[in-house]
Amino acid sequence: MKKITAIVRPEKMEPLKEALFAANVKGMTISQVHGCGAQHGWTEYFRGNEVLLNMVPKVKFDIVADDGEVEGLIDVIVSCAQTGQVGDGKIFVFPVEEAIRIRTGERGTEAV
Repeated sequence: MKKITAIVRPEKMEPLKEALFAANVKGMTISQVHGCGAQHGWTEYFRGNEVLLNMVPKVKFDIVADDGEVEGLIDVIVSCAQTGQVGDGKIFVFPVEEAIRIRTGERGTEAV
């Protein structure tokens, strides 16, 4: 099993959520986050002083999937979230050692 974390533009949340459900993702966790990277934020003025706002709002998707599903899900995320501009986001893939459904005690892929 793998955990896919995708950080995308806020306006891509609904289209990506629908695309993932269409790709038969059983569940996901979505969080509103702030971060910085190559986009570097923007400059505003506050009480006459220039302030660099480098924490840009993003949306984070966390998905746990079987190893064989990962590449297909990455393709779905990229095709849905890509604009070609700086700030489109990142995808990270992590190994998942174990998953346990609290309600039933199921383990492994049955718990996902």
